Amino acid sequence: MKTINLVIPVFNEAQAIDKHLPAIVDVLITQPNITWHILIVDDGSTDTTVAKLHSLRESYPQLSVLCLNRNFGKEAAIYAGLQQSRTADAVIVMDSDLQHPPALIPEMVRLWTQGLQVIEGYKTERGKESWSSRWLAKSFYFIFSLLSDLDLKNHCDFKLLDKTVVTAYCELPERNRFFRGMVQWMGFSTAQLPFNVPPRQHGETTWSHLKLLKYSFTAIMAFSSTLLQIVTFLGVLTFCVGLLISCIALYKKFMGSAIGGFTTVILLIFFMSSILMIALGLIGIYVANIYDEVKRRPNYFINWQKSTIKEKIDE
Repeated sequence: MKTINLVIPVFNEAQAIDKHLPAIVDVLITQPNITWHILIVDDGSTDTTVAKLHSLRESYPQLSVLCLNRNFGKEAAIYAGLQQSRTADAVIVMDSDLQHPPALIPEMVRLWTQGLQVIEGYKTERGKESWSSRWLAKSFYFIFSLLSDLDLKNHCDFKLLDKTVVTAYCELPERNRFFRGMVQWMGFSTAQLPFNVPPRQHGETTWSHLKLLKYSFTAIMAFSSTLLQIVTFLGVLTFCVGLLISCIALYKKFMGSAIGGFTTVILLIFFMSSILMIALGLIGIYVANIYDEVKRRPNYFINWQKSTIKEKIDE
């Protein structure tokens, strides 16, 4: 009998977790010849999420809780869940808010039993979002695809991963992780299941625009060095502009024409200093990422006292 772990990262979901989990379990129990384990990774919640999870274990014995010491971020929570699930035959990663429809799980399992190694949910409609959120999402996917040559438009973290994929993902050495990008980059056999994002029925999202913007920068920097090449292009551009202005100034001098020196110098300094500051900023972001990598700090720390998992697996 095959074993599948369901990894669900949560953060401050006390208002909704006891309503959403039963809907997920109802789908799992309809699947024959599968042993299910549900691992909920609490990413340092500050509300009563952990207490509710412990009470839910009385009704759902297949539920385990893994608590991180603090809020390390969703990527770290997913990574921690996958690390603890490496012995399973497959792992499904999904959100707890039911915007990743549990109804897709049976089809995911069916495709996996046919030999596919990655089955992922694909958003055909993004659901009820503000115009700013839609614009940010479209801009991110366009820029990411342009710079990294990976098309992630409307992809999400709702995926079934074969044990081979989970092992490969956990062995990747980098600290700054982008789950959906890294899974596609590895190139395992993949199938996509389209779905419309249903409205969130309980609770509120904890993702602000600022968090999403920071997350987007981290993802782009982790998958592309093109921005550093753009810095080189900007250097060539400023050289050409400076050369052009110099040629015009020399021409007018030889022709005896007057030239407005102060205006030209001010514009040239403004243009070049702006380019330099942008270039230094981009280089600084890459250097900061390198600094994070070379420190080799763990992605997360587990609070074993709050967790129901007692056996430690090397991280």
